[in-house]
Amino acid sequence: RQLPRAASAALSVVTLLRAARAADPSYRTADLVTALAELLGTAHRVGTATGAELAAVRGRARRPYSPDGSLRLYGLFTEPVVTESGHGGARTWVATPDGRLCTVGDVAPGGVGRALGVADRTVRLGDTALTHRELGRAGLAVAGATVSPDGRLGAGKGVKAVTARGAAWTEPPLAALWEPSPAEQAARALRSVSRYAEPDGGGSDLLFLDVELLGAVRESGGACLLARCDGGVLVRLIVADDDPGLAHRDNLMLLATAPGTRLRIVGRLVPAQHPRLTLLACSHPTGEGTVDLGFDRLRRADLPDPGAPAHPAPLQPGGPGAESPLHLLERRVEQTVPAG
Repeated sequence: RQLPRAASAALSVVTLLRAARAADPSYRTADLVTALAELLGTAHRVGTATGAELAAVRGRARRPYSPDGSLRLYGLFTEPVVTESGHGGARTWVATPDGRLCTVGDVAPGGVGRALGVADRTVRLGDTALTHRELGRAGLAVAGATVSPDGRLGAGKGVKAVTARGAAWTEPPLAALWEPSPAEQAARALRSVSRYAEPDGGGSDLLFLDVELLGAVRESGGACLLARCDGGVLVRLIVADDDPGLAHRDNLMLLATAPGTRLRIVGRLVPAQHPRLTLLACSHPTGEGTVDLGFDRLRRADLPDPGAPAHPAPLQPGGPGAESPLHLLERRVEQTVPAG
């Protein structure tokens, strides 16, 4: 009870070990390494941290909610949530007129099946009749709002919410999220995903990019989708969850057959050897509306050229650090951790 952050990390380690032993197709050794590093790093820092750092290391069993008055919210997208601790549900991201990101979630014990069901359930916020998937494309006017430090919206009895007009990703205020350069957004996201970062940086690990799809790239862990950001930066787009019950993998492979397509995307930074994002949502390839890539299933007819075959991305020359010695160390760690 006194160390909820360490307890959560320990639970993640145990759950991932069980998934490995059960040959769960969604298990990844990199996830186990990350969870174990979080557990060991947190345990080490407990003995040396003080003040605000110690509070962050201990974590919070319950997140405090503070009054935030009246809020006008614009839906961005909805993502499935399936945790290593056995919880499942959905999280809808919304933005305020000044660009602050908030979330409306419904997560409880369950798995992928619960996540798929919750997406079409009514949002637990005031008297609105919107489902999570509908809210991701609509808007809300909220009175008596309460918000946690990481941006979660409270659903207390005093909260009133009614449906309002949403905004397209190309319209204000949402369009402003895509204005900072990829470098600025990546620097902010790297700070937020640092093991020593304050864990209440809600949404700060999200990147909003305009990209051109280049095609599929083969890696040791499977295929990913290579894309070029405005400014020429190459980024690898990977699935957020490999569970076959979710639409991530099928959508990514379908988009790999459409090189040259320009999309506006939302992704979550994955610290790696190459610039890498888990792809969460994108503009529709036809330019009409948006796609929640964990829930909505694209069809070949949705592509600019429905008859195009899968297209490998052109080979890219290795840049500085392409053969970084750190990569060898990471591989050795990934071999050592599962072996105990």
